Amino acid sequence: MTEPHPGVRPFRIAVPQTQLDDLVARLGNTRWPDELPGVGWSRGVPVAYLKEIAEYWRTRYDWRAHEAALNRHPQYTTVVDGQHLHFLHVPSPEPDAVPLVLLHGWPGGVVDFLDVTGPLSDPRGHGGDPTDAFHLVIPSLPGFGFSTPLAGPGMDAARMAGVLRQLMARLGYERYGVQGYDTGSWVAPELGRQAPEQVIGVHVNAMVTFPVGADGELDGLSEVEQRRWQAMQDFNDGYLQCNAKRPQTVAYGLHDSPVGQLAWMVEKFKELTDPPHGLPEDSIDRDRILTEVSIYWLTGTAASAAQVYYEEMSADAGGAWAGDAETSAGDGAWGGGDDRDRATGRGVPTGVLVSTHDVTVRRWAERDHHVVHWTELDRGGHFLAMEAPDLLVEDVRRFFRKLR
Repeated sequence: MTEPHPGVRPFRIAVPQTQLDDLVARLGNTRWPDELPGVGWSRGVPVAYLKEIAEYWRTRYDWRAHEAALNRHPQYTTVVDGQHLHFLHVPSPEPDAVPLVLLHGWPGGVVDFLDVTGPLSDPRGHGGDPTDAFHLVIPSLPGFGFSTPLAGPGMDAARMAGVLRQLMARLGYERYGVQGYDTGSWVAPELGRQAPEQVIGVHVNAMVTFPVGADGELDGLSEVEQRRWQAMQDFNDGYLQCNAKRPQTVAYGLHDSPVGQLAWMVEKFKELTDPPHGLPEDSIDRDRILTEVSIYWLTGTAASAAQVYYEEMSADAGGAWAGDAETSAGDGAWGGGDDRDRATGRGVPTGVLVSTHDVTVRRWAERDHHVVHWTELDRGGHFLAMEAPDLLVEDVRRFFRKLR
């Protein structure tokens, strides 16, 4: 890395105490809804469960401790093309480490990667091979966390990738890898497409793959692939539709009520973790979940973090997923993408990690990307960096060993 760019400024999280006091007061004054008896989780988050976790958030969760833990990682902000950008930058003690960008999804943020930063940046200190070391750059995607406000409409995956490409150049990194999941699995291949001379490889998990209406593309799917395709069609897409069609309207309830924000996020942690029938904290530490929720609440990013769904999925915005929405998965739950989307990342070596909760179909991934590495897991869900960080670390290491 070269000398720091003059536009890159050190940053520390320091939430005013008045905001924390307001959070406690709002949690204590929550107006709770009624609930039908005996429905469990089938119609949303149960009142008794949410009351218990909200009271824990109000009386026992210690934001200051988690704020301090985040601040132990070097953090910076900069402005790229008018977009305010926050990121963690964790250099490796190993001089020959490869730079690696880690990209989160929704509802997530830089907190997702706290359990993998040490092993990836300092494998020697975590019982690993020092030749596997990475210099880590972990941005809050535009509109998420401290990367606000959004510079304006149009911040889709391609534009996010362009911002990150300039960030890496600003940091002096001329050759680097990218890893992402969920939203990050849209942005990471776009970064590879835009900077093929700089990006040595793209590693993704929680990748969504689509049929595109080609003859025979559904023929010969394995039993596992058929289940994944069926799961994609059956997926409760209410979140996608709300975020993609009316992100601003949904945000009023989330921005004004911490319990609303909590319920909106904790249901995703419930649905997408492994095992699927457990509670969210069976898979991810409760304090980690509440740190994720707290950042959305304290930064007021319910609306801005949802905008990428509008950009990618709304026909009004010319979203890449909008064109084939009606033919790909019934009722528009998922879109199929356009030619630009299907060419994303082609030519850049790509590694795909598939957890037990993923709906990735290999033939469709290989159609769209230059897949040279494929791993299927027997445990771990959507939020792999928090649920099974050891599995993510090992697969990232194995993939990039071939490309260093």
